[in-house]
Amino acid sequence: MCGIVAYIGNKQAYPIIINGLRRLEYRGYDSAGVALHNREDGNMHVYKRKGKVQELVDFVKKKPIESTIGIGHTRWATHGKPDNINAHPHLSGSGRLAIIHNGIIENYDSIKKALIGEGHSFTSQTDTEVLIHLIEAIQERDNLNLEEAVRVALSQVVGAYAIVIMDKENPNQLIAARKASPLVIGIGDGEFFIASDATPIVEYTQKVVYLNDEEIAVVNRDGDLTLKTIANELKTPFVQQLEMNIEELEKGDYEYFMLKEIFEQPTSITSAMAGRINAGEGWIKVGGLMSTYDKIAAAKRFIIAACGTSWHAGLIGEYLFEELARIPVEVEYASEMRYRNPIIGTDDVIIALSQSGETADTMAALEMAKKKGATLYGIVNSVGSSIARITDAGSYIHAGPEIGVASTKAFTGQVTVLALMAINLGYERGRIPRSYYLQLISELERIPEKVQTILEKNDQIKFIAGEIKDISNALYLGRGYNFPVALEGALKLKEISYIHAEGYPAAEMKHGPIALIDENMPVIIIANNKSAHEKIVSNIQEVKARKGQVIAIVTEGDTVISEIADYVIEIPETDEPLSPLLSVIPLQLLSYHIALMRGCNVDQPRNLAKSVTVE
Repeated sequence: MCGIVAYIGNKQAYPIIINGLRRLEYRGYDSAGVALHNREDGNMHVYKRKGKVQELVDFVKKKPIESTIGIGHTRWATHGKPDNINAHPHLSGSGRLAIIHNGIIENYDSIKKALIGEGHSFTSQTDTEVLIHLIEAIQERDNLNLEEAVRVALSQVVGAYAIVIMDKENPNQLIAARKASPLVIGIGDGEFFIASDATPIVEYTQKVVYLNDEEIAVVNRDGDLTLKTIANELKTPFVQQLEMNIEELEKGDYEYFMLKEIFEQPTSITSAMAGRINAGEGWIKVGGLMSTYDKIAAAKRFIIAACGTSWHAGLIGEYLFEELARIPVEVEYASEMRYRNPIIGTDDVIIALSQSGETADTMAALEMAKKKGATLYGIVNSVGSSIARITDAGSYIHAGPEIGVASTKAFTGQVTVLALMAINLGYERGRIPRSYYLQLISELERIPEKVQTILEKNDQIKFIAGEIKDISNALYLGRGYNFPVALEGALKLKEISYIHAEGYPAAEMKHGPIALIDENMPVIIIANNKSAHEKIVSNIQEVKARKGQVIAIVTEGDTVISEIADYVIEIPETDEPLSPLLSVIPLQLLSYHIALMRGCNVDQPRNLAKSVTVE
């Protein structure tokens, strides 16, 4: 959650920070603010406003913004309602220090009460203001420099944080630290950029340092970067090259990032397979899998841990691994797994799915599994992310930046990598014959072109969206591999159009949801399963008998369902294990168009943020 941007160097800080906050607005948009140090008057100017970044920009017009050092923030509210007072940055009691913060300080209340007892007063409801007061109190009480005061204060707090601190009395330095919340430092020519991810940095430099948990960085205007742990151990910064370009962060000719990302899927699925598959030569090679192949192939079971859309991808992974590789799989909500005491052993493999690689609950689940001796495997999109670093091995999906809050291309990228792994393991373990192995490889390579043919039906899907855009509820049904797709389709509709929708296994409709079906309840049925075609036809008949409106996703040439459904979207035929990669595309487009027609902001749906880095 929340977006952090900071700059120190020789350029004007405000334009860099505002541009960065716009790029990070998908992380939080309840409020935005900046703190700038004006060298001429020696003052620290703090401007903040409830709402989106543009509200801040409008407010700051004609105000002093001259500064070559500054910090900025976009907020997703946790402690305290979204308003001008709770917006970041927050100041210390004397006004000397300013802080921006992503995360939650869990023991802030006890610290706050102690500070109030010492005479401190607070203007906001946030845990962040408590932290900066604590830092200043320690600095004054123990006569410490700011770096030491930060280190001591952070050793006393419980929770997650990514912070940047600016000192009015030292406009040549910024201090940053992280624990369980991402932070990256960009290294320029005599300048530094600090952000919660690399998107605000890429247009200025390709050289970055990703902070690890409980690390504190001090950057100085003279170009010096010092890295220490909270335990005061000096660390050597590991400088990496960004694998990102500025064009990937622009919408181009698309109105919204979500639509752009839906239409990028032929390319992103191809990228997920690049170098990992060759149908002509008849092989699949997944690097992360091969590096730990003995442990993974001999695993007693796989436990897939994920949240949200990634959890749906994990459910498809369960079908893939169990059918093709004959390995038992459990799919866990990471948010629940971390608070249970699950039975995990050294012969278990934990597969973590996360677009950002920073999902707090998934990280916590991995840390618990690591203590129990399990092998950890990560499937993420963001290079250098926390999950990528904590796992024993893994695979990047290489989908490119996903800016829209509602995940689309990351989902198909995850499913693609899971399919590659399952097919590879199935063949190497002797669970599928070479003929079927080669068939799946060949068909997987053809998926991108088949996705493209579905995207060409955009106008048809837009028409159907217009026919049902005023609904209040929707039911999504699927069987087998497409049951998780039904869950994902319902989630997309909920996320961006605010329509209540539920996904169910089609056979479960009779066990409750059928009571809801009438002429006002459209039922979206994923009906391209060869193995259960007749049963799906029966489900449709049951819906129609109750005056339900049916929208069916069918295989091209399906004349049976076409005759009984109200609307039909045809998709190309493929092998059933790969069918989710096709059947999800029309559901993404349907949700997008419905939301747009209802006047919703599809890229930044209310109450949601892209990267959930707090509990």
